[in-house]
This record gives sequence, C-alpha cells and structure tokens, in this order.
Amino acid sequence: MKNDEIRRTSVQDLNSKLTELRKELVKLYGQAAMGSQLKSPGQIKQIKRNIARIETELKNKGEDA
Repeated sequence: MKNDEIRRTSVQDLNSKLTELRKELVKLYGQAAMGSQLKSPGQIKQIKRNIARIETELKNKGEDA
C-alpha cells in the first residue's frame, strides 16, 4: 500500500488490513521455517513495511482525534 492510500483509508479499514497483513506474515514465516520455497523472497520485507506504515498512520490518527 502507498502512503497516500493509507492516509485516505478509515481507521476501521486500517485495523482490518493490519490484522490481515499480520496473518499473512505469520503464514509466510511458517513456510520459511518449514523450508519451502517462497514465491517472492522480498514479500516478508514488504509486508513488514506495510504493517509499520499502517501502525504509524493509526498512531497519527489517534493523536489527532
């Protein structure tokens, strides 16, 4: 997700997206631990960055309210 897209998204949608991304990250970590080949090696890094972006935006929106 791009930063502009994250800023325009509501808090409820961001929370649901955050939950979805965390589940996906756990799934990818499990696949990596089992030794299976990941579709894209950079996918874990990208998901972690998106989680951080969403958490930052949620913190900013919480301070404004």
